[in-house]
Amino acid sequence: MGRAISGAPHLSPGRLVNRFHSCVAAAAFGLAASGCALSFDSAHLGVPVTMASSAHATATGTPFRVTRHPLFVVWGAFTAGQPRLEDVLAGQLGAGASVADLRIHVRARWSDLLVTALTAGLFSPRSVTFEGVVVSPPVPATQ
Repeated sequence: MGRAISGAPHLSPGRLVNRFHSCVAAAAFGLAASGCALSFDSAHLGVPVTMASSAHATATGTPFRVTRHPLFVVWGAFTAGQPRLEDVLAGQLGAGASVADLRIHVRARWSDLLVTALTAGLFSPRSVTFEGVVVSPPVPATQ
């Protein structure tokens, strides 16, 4: 009566539960580590971009400061609207122009945090500010 039946699988319910929790924890960590990430690539802009000028020479041109508001959904897994610098500067950049002293600030305003808290992280807005100088090409001297 007290003997184990040979050939029967020896599964421990605790082992199955521990494996499930490990998989869920690994998936949650991966989602949290990759969530709300923004990447900025100047290759799509089509003009030269510098993040900082030399200490001796400052960039001269038209300064700009534009703020965009991307929205992350499903706890940061997807971006509903990616902020794009090329959309912002489309009318100002021409042949031979460049962008100098580009600074990008990503922050969460108090209203962004409020929306994130009220939706339990389902929607997470952020504020991205682009600052810099549009440098026009040098005008050739006429003789």
